[in-house]
Amino acid sequence: MKFRAYRNWLIYAWTGERDLAFKQLAIAARIPGYLSYGQLRLHPYWDPLRGDPRFDKIVASLAPK
Repeated sequence: MKFRAYRNWLIYAWTGERDLAFKQLAIAARIPGYLSYGQLRLHPYWDPLRGDPRFDKIVASLAPK
């Protein structure tokens, strides 16, 4: 299940389906331990989604408290 959610957002992001990518990413962000703040901030996989306020919101939701 985890791999499938990961793969979906990645495919959507790389093919320009940003709305679908964010929908899947929001789901993945709610799975404990699935994504990390550092991963979202640094990994180039996320480049197609950077600069979108939805991405910033998801990153902020995973920031250390």
